[in-house]
Amino acid sequence: MSYKKILTIQDISCVGQCSLTVALPILSACGMETAILPSAVLSTHTAGFTGFTVRDLTDDIPAIQQHWLKENIKFDCFYTGYLGSTKQIDYVIDILATLGSDTCVKVVDPAMADNGKLYPAFDMEYVKEMRNLCAKADILVPNITEACYLADVEYKEVYDEAYITHLLQELTKINSNKIVLTGVGYREGYTGVLVYENGTTQYYEHVHIAKGCHGTGDVYASAFVGALMNDKSTFEAAKIAADYTVKCIENTQDDPTHWYGVKFETALKYLMDQTL
Repeated sequence: MSYKKILTIQDISCVGQCSLTVALPILSACGMETAILPSAVLSTHTAGFTGFTVRDLTDDIPAIQQHWLKENIKFDCFYTGYLGSTKQIDYVIDILATLGSDTCVKVVDPAMADNGKLYPAFDMEYVKEMRNLCAKADILVPNITEACYLADVEYKEVYDEAYITHLLQELTKINSNKIVLTGVGYREGYTGVLVYENGTTQYYEHVHIAKGCHGTGDVYASAFVGALMNDKSTFEAAKIAADYTVKCIENTQDDPTHWYGVKFETALKYLMDQTL
């Protein structure tokens, strides 16, 4: 295993087990040197908590980038998550163009929507700008809702394989590199991930746990990047991340007080055993 340096760019929700508070420990557990660029600092995440505080860090990003350039700091992987504005997306596109090593891998999780709707802070102008970022990625990791917005395809809760094939075809018009489409389920009680690579697709099905948990998309994307940068294939990394995320949810199900996220720490050994 080579020791690689990853930069993950997303917000910090100080309490809530999502975004950077998930990405940093998961990537570190996978043996990666993990640098962070926070897009904002929140006291908690925004799902279920009230009265949370938010400090936008947009204006800090260019100065951080310039300092890294001056120090000749380069990264082997970029992994982007929740970005708070179109201005932040523009800054991130420039970072991806200037701070990567010669073999840098760019992974974009277009964290902007779920369950058929955009997150409250975003609009179609944001979607348009996110398409520009997604076009720069080596690997996209959207859920079905995000894929629908990016590809301008009608969202459906009930669908068949033909619908997913069409969605994927439209999405490749934005980026034809590699796509890991999450939350794809064709039968009751199961869901899975669809991996598009080199013009072909592979599907991995796993059990679907009905009770949703906030932050599992961040858990999945972080575990995927950690496995991928440990020289797992795209499909192998997608499978490892799916199984790890399921274990995190299972380890949280019996604790009604832990409603705000998943106990991802309790399954880190499993992830390390599968990845390192």
